[in-house]
Amino acid sequence: MTGTLVIVFVLTMIIHTAETLSYSIRYAGVQVNKLAVALSLVGIVVLVSRTANLIQAPMTANFVDFAKVEPTFDLEKYLRISLFASSIGTLIAIALFPSFINFSVRIIARLEVAGSLPKLITSVTVEQLKNSKSYWKKPKVKLSQFRYLGVPKRLLLINIVVTAFYSVGVLASLYAAHLVPESATTASQASGLINGIATILLTIFIDPQLGLITDKALHDESQKRQLGKIYALLMTSRFLGTLLAQLFLIPSAHFIGWIVQTIF
Repeated sequence: MTGTLVIVFVLTMIIHTAETLSYSIRYAGVQVNKLAVALSLVGIVVLVSRTANLIQAPMTANFVDFAKVEPTFDLEKYLRISLFASSIGTLIAIALFPSFINFSVRIIARLEVAGSLPKLITSVTVEQLKNSKSYWKKPKVKLSQFRYLGVPKRLLLINIVVTAFYSVGVLASLYAAHLVPESATTASQASGLINGIATILLTIFIDPQLGLITDKALHDESQKRQLGKIYALLMTSRFLGTLLAQLFLIPSAHFIGWIVQTIF
């Protein structure tokens, strides 16, 4: 199962790298006052994440099937390693944040000219790809810059919790299927019990606040300059959320198992 674990690890990294990099695309859109175009690119990046998830999810479920026939198989260890990939993927996105802003600004400008993504892709030349190295920017970490910058502490804390729930939802349902084999199919499909909590918190507390912060940056030059640091704070809280997910894994699995056995 080591080969499968490596593939799951890489796919999980891709999922979380892509989702976290959406912050840099939004920031690029604010910088050039093309937020609507930027959000369309965010949709494309999320599509990459969802495509990777289509492959990752059934491969992860294969661990549960293998644990049924091999009692010595350490399922929890494999799931925790898979979950750790989300932290690595988020760190990669944080490191790529400055560079991806530059790439996103360029892509937004070219997308306006091309008019569609297929035309944009076909218009790219080898020479342009060679010149793309000028867009790479080394990330700089200065702790003095990471003050709260007017961001409510509650927003950062909730973002940590939401990320933890989203990161652990599917894995917890799979582990619950292992804990309650008599209701394995029901449990494996019950990730929504965990992700639903995250969706509620996201919709009520995070999305409105993030929208207000972004809207202020569109109309205030000083806020625009701070927005990149604010997004960096949110990405950092997202990374902490992936670490917190390790603590949520087993309790969430037992919660799903209890719900499945009590209600269904």
